Amino acid sequence: MRWFCFASPLRRDAARRRHAVWALWVALAAGGLSSAHGETGGCAASLPARGLPQAALCLQRAKIAAGIDAPNELFARAKAQLDAGHLEEAERSLDCADAVIGGDGDAQLRYELVRRRGILDFRREWIPQALSRFECAVTLSTALGDRAATARDLSNVGAALRRLGDFRGALRSLTASLDIQRGAGQVSGAVLNNIADVYRELRETDTAMRYYHDALAFYRGKGEPIEAAHVLETMAEVALDTGDARQASAWLQEALAAYRSGGNRVYELRVHDGLTRVALAQGDIAQAQRWTAGALALADTWKLPLPPALQLQIARTAQLSGRTAAAATRLREALASVPEGDPMRVSLLEQLATAQERAGDAVAANATLRDGHAKAIALADAQHDRQLDWLRVRFESAEQQRTIAALESENRLRRAQFRQRTLLLWFAIAVAVAAMLGFWLLQQRRRQRERLREQARRVRHEEELARYRREADALAEDRSLLQALLDSRDDALCLLDADGQLLAVNRAGRLWLGYSGNEALVGQPLSAFVGEAGHAALSSALERMEDSAAQRLEIAARAGAPLLAKLESWSGGDGLVLLAPLDREDVAAPVIAGVDAPVNTFADTDLTADHVHEADDDGGESSMRDAFRRTLVELMLASVDAWERATGTGRLEFAEKSRIWRVNIDDGRLRARALERYLSLSKLPRNPRWRDVLRSAYFVLGRGEELPAQTRAALQSRVDAVLAYTRRDALV
Repeated sequence: MRWFCFASPLRRDAARRRHAVWALWVALAAGGLSSAHGETGGCAASLPARGLPQAALCLQRAKIAAGIDAPNELFARAKAQLDAGHLEEAERSLDCADAVIGGDGDAQLRYELVRRRGILDFRREWIPQALSRFECAVTLSTALGDRAATARDLSNVGAALRRLGDFRGALRSLTASLDIQRGAGQVSGAVLNNIADVYRELRETDTAMRYYHDALAFYRGKGEPIEAAHVLETMAEVALDTGDARQASAWLQEALAAYRSGGNRVYELRVHDGLTRVALAQGDIAQAQRWTAGALALADTWKLPLPPALQLQIARTAQLSGRTAAAATRLREALASVPEGDPMRVSLLEQLATAQERAGDAVAANATLRDGHAKAIALADAQHDRQLDWLRVRFESAEQQRTIAALESENRLRRAQFRQRTLLLWFAIAVAVAAMLGFWLLQQRRRQRERLREQARRVRHEEELARYRREADALAEDRSLLQALLDSRDDALCLLDADGQLLAVNRAGRLWLGYSGNEALVGQPLSAFVGEAGHAALSSALERMEDSAAQRLEIAARAGAPLLAKLESWSGGDGLVLLAPLDREDVAAPVIAGVDAPVNTFADTDLTADHVHEADDDGGESSMRDAFRRTLVELMLASVDAWERATGTGRLEFAEKSRIWRVNIDDGRLRARALERYLSLSKLPRNPRWRDVLRSAYFVLGRGEELPAQTRAALQSRVDAVLAYTRRDALV
């Protein structure tokens, strides 16, 4: 298997899409956007995507009499059409109900319309649009004071967030729905089941099973055996995943008995699928054959289509029984009936490739595997696009909220200015009456202006603190989702800072480094995974990365085979380094040309010269980068000068107290070599850590009253100049 870090030049389109997702995450965090259910961003989602029909004409076609009950009849018809899978017909019924209700119609009917449109979008797999409508429904039901409806809508919000991969947000919405229902004394089994599904996605199996048991007890208490059987099926899947095949079989047998007594033949087929899986997991081929034969007989008797999952288990049973040709035929029939976007196609193709390989047709097996791999990538891209759409909607909502907040702040400032002008007017009148009284009023005016300025500064400071807290909360919530997205990748991802600290590493990267624990590795030094003999060489290589584009590395690991890797500068700059395994062709070549590659040996070979130096051929790009480097040096010189003037200490104390720059011991004396390289344009690294320069400036600006106003303004202007360069695509 090949491993790639996330900045690999292969599959550039996918890398650009991942970069877009990362940029949106950062923008959402900067806006303090939360995925909580209360921040809906308005109810514009209730509008249809196309023009509405004429009310009288659509009622005539639907054969429904005009009147007060017409919308409810249309809602009932839309539900029946949706249950039957006729999505287009259900949308036409909802459009007709929208036309009958009108823009100023009854609030309860308008709420019901929004909720049902959200359910329709959810069934169509338009999850971001469905989430917007569900959130709008929460707002409307809350305004109507219908707590039961609010709890139901919060449950829908949680289901949509779960489909988008925001499990923490889904859990918040579902828990809020459960709290409302418990307060009303009417707990819904659906909410309990949805919460259990979320905990199952979060790999908290014990908690998930506790909620599944609660949902099962609820349905049994309500006398709903079919719903209880659905819960038993899910519990059996969890038990089978954890290796408890005997318990899974018992629960599936109980669910099968409930479906048989209720006459639900379709659900019976689904249980046969699970029982076949259990038999195969136990190695009981004969029992699996009996279950598949029963499923085929049931489908033939009641003229039922075989679900793709059941056909997969039938094919597996046939293949394990030695009937490879029959298994391949069954899999081809299943593939012919499964839509292109169905995830089951991947599993069916993989099983078909296995059957073809056992039949001796290696060429067909490889072609089928390639087809399955392409289908899996397409499904992952579709999920990625849904998440990107969701983030885009959230970003637009955050922009609107930010604009509103800016207008409110400006309004407060104008009110303060109005009060100030009023005081000035009364002051002028008082001066005309008496000079003595005017002098006293002048003093009062000065004091009042100072109080107003202090109040304005305090208000702005409080707003900034509140915004920073919101941003920190949003970043903390998004970090877990981002880590889950990174762990879903098969290629290794390792991002280091200039000192060798791990900033990001996914599951594949941990395995590559020889670490199999579940604890987070972020913040640990890379040297912790390298033998003691390679510490000095690794540190030397990291120091050279500020002036080189890439290096190849072979170094002894703490345990196991040597690590064959390459170090590359991150395309985002700031001195960050990407660590990735070497490709097969790179491993075949020696680390240093003409010399055997011993352990702890480095080479400054530029592995991505074409990619790194693309912009160097453009004179405008080069001149802009030179200007940026000069601006960085000027900012660093200004920061150190302001520090020395304000504190009376030198640059060594600045490096120690800021904890941004490393202090080294050279010839028995302390020096800040890394900081000193940023004080001269000729010594500035090729890949400067411009964020550390900005952090240094902000550290000096945070000295408060120790800095004179003129020095603060000059330093802030240089910070703004650096930020202006970093916003350009060539430098970010």
